[in-house]
Amino acid sequence: MATKKAPHLDGGMDTQQVLHMNDGIGDNSYANNSLLQKKVMMKAKPILEENMMRLYSIIHPQCFVVADLGCSSGPNTLYLLSNVINIIDTVTCKLNLKLPVFQFFLNDLFGNDFNSIIKSLPQFLESLEENKGHNFGPCFINATPGSFYKRLFPDNSIHLVHSSYSLHWLSKAPKELVNKENAHLTSTSPPGMHKAYLEQFQKDFKLFLKLRSQEVVAGGGMVLTLFGRDKTCDIRTAWTIIGTTLNDMVLENLIEEIKLESFNLPLYDPTIEEAKEVIEDEGSFTLQRLESVVLGWDANINEDVDDEKNKLDLNKRAQFITKYTRAATEPLLKTQFGEQVMDEFFLRFKNKIFQLMMDVEILEFPNLIISLIKNA
Repeated sequence: MATKKAPHLDGGMDTQQVLHMNDGIGDNSYANNSLLQKKVMMKAKPILEENMMRLYSIIHPQCFVVADLGCSSGPNTLYLLSNVINIIDTVTCKLNLKLPVFQFFLNDLFGNDFNSIIKSLPQFLESLEENKGHNFGPCFINATPGSFYKRLFPDNSIHLVHSSYSLHWLSKAPKELVNKENAHLTSTSPPGMHKAYLEQFQKDFKLFLKLRSQEVVAGGGMVLTLFGRDKTCDIRTAWTIIGTTLNDMVLENLIEEIKLESFNLPLYDPTIEEAKEVIEDEGSFTLQRLESVVLGWDANINEDVDDEKNKLDLNKRAQFITKYTRAATEPLLKTQFGEQVMDEFFLRFKNKIFQLMMDVEILEFPNLIISLIKNA
């Protein structure tokens, strides 16, 4: 009789098929649990503006072409479009130029909830026309499914590439890892495991830059944000909490041990030095900015609260962190461990976050914001 093997989510097409945010507009959807990601976009906006103003001072395209890679779905997708249009509107007014036609390509993997984006476009475009008036030209918006670790666009066709909170997702997790009790890197992971994850990041990021160099026009720009890591600190991330939660459930026979042994999250949070080294080694882009912005794990939780003194309790903060983590990782976890354990898993995850916030006064993580210019 053949031995039953656990499914492996260590890369390749299997990962790409299930790697997407929770779709729809439900309680656990990415659309309703992406305030942290919006905060990062807000932090990156001045750098996006700087890159675009430099670009537009050199190139005055009749059609300004933007690609948003890893666009996901929900309000953040349209927030990026609004930012780009408003920045170009300001620049053209200063230069006494006419607003260009806009072409946006919204890219993500095939499982992304493009339907929700498409359904929200009529209201978005109507609002644009009302706000910008009769001088506002056509705005074309297209969905472009596919992996950004492959070619997506024709040569020299894109003026600006934007990617927010996507490039820490690897094309696949490193294979043959001895990582039985964890799903990701921890402070106690062996050096070989750190090396394997770093090498996969270097390979993927270098490929990403090479592919985009073929698609971006000379002098075009890229603004990228991703989770980072401070090399001087212990590794304490939501990814490590996922691993410890899964391990607890294995010990209680709620999850099969073989499923945890064969599972590694396809994620890597690089340091500034690691990201810079790949950019300089690949050589297609000039590094304009590379900054690390530190945010709390519950950053932007009070976005809709007018009174800043209205401090949310630890339970609500832990719930906030849990819900955005669930929105981003549940499809992967559900494929490996089954839908029936997801509620229990994220309840335990929340309890661990709550305890961690009790024990540690501040939970923060660095975010890398990278601004690049395509070499001539």
